[in-house]
Amino acid sequence: MAVFTPIELSEISDWIAIDFNIGKATDVRGIHGGIENSNFFLDTTLNEKKQEFVLTIFERLSAEQLPYYLELMRHLANKGIPVPMPVANKRGEILFFLKGKPAAIVTKLPGVSRLMPEVNHCAMVGEMLAKMHLAGADFSKTQTNLRSLSWWQETIPRVLSYLGDAQRGLLTSELADQEQFFASSEYSSLPQGASHCDLFRDNVLFDSGNDGDTSKDRLGGFFDFYFAGTDKWLFDLAVTANDWCLADNKKDLNPARLDALMTAYQSIRPLTENEQRSWPLMLRAAALRFWVSRLWDFYLPRDAQMLSPHDPAHFEQILLSRKAK
Repeated sequence: MAVFTPIELSEISDWIAIDFNIGKATDVRGIHGGIENSNFFLDTTLNEKKQEFVLTIFERLSAEQLPYYLELMRHLANKGIPVPMPVANKRGEILFFLKGKPAAIVTKLPGVSRLMPEVNHCAMVGEMLAKMHLAGADFSKTQTNLRSLSWWQETIPRVLSYLGDAQRGLLTSELADQEQFFASSEYSSLPQGASHCDLFRDNVLFDSGNDGDTSKDRLGGFFDFYFAGTDKWLFDLAVTANDWCLADNKKDLNPARLDALMTAYQSIRPLTENEQRSWPLMLRAAALRFWVSRLWDFYLPRDAQMLSPHDPAHFEQILLSRKAK
């Protein structure tokens, strides 16, 4: 999350009071981290009770694309999956315009992120990810993952000039491998549906006990669905594994964390034989997706308040590790 479009409380207080039933806005503050949208914590008071929301101003996604993400969150929340619920205005709308850009307000989930996850956290994430996939199986809207193969094909040529020979070779050869994989009958037959596609550690919250014992953590929920899309569920699982199950060297997979994630996921939705065979290539696809994204953000950045691009080398090393297996 970042701030490209600054906003002050005075600019939205009347809008909140007139258009919504969430009380009086008392504070709005930018959220640090991430690189796509302008995000703010929004506090309100209704009947002397404090409420917390997240206000997002969308910088890249269009008003035509956004209903998929917002309706998906509402669909999942209504099915009991712990995700933010979009807040409707008095006219029943969940997509608005603010400063000439699309915007939305969603409920704020409880808890904190566990950036150094333990085995129990990986298990909780795996189980809920499988439940989320099944809960979204009957979601009526479809929208292609906007950061999938066609985006890699478009973006990689734009960043190659910034790279050394070894990096260019790795990037282009892996793209060729993935093009062949995506064109295969094996890939076509993989189960698919609504997928988060960005379920990193900082997009999951855990509701912790008062004693600070992380072994007692409960899953607070998944958030930041604005990279979601209709994609292979195995890709969503691979994205998650590549972040949650990293070894201490930050590139290999930790066997205990990976086993916890995969066992918990498959206790709800067992992988097909084809998914099991495709797993190594899908781990590479997930690594490539985020290496390309980080190269793009690093070498072709946009101006923003509170923006800190991630180091592209992290996913380069992850891709090298997955190819070595």
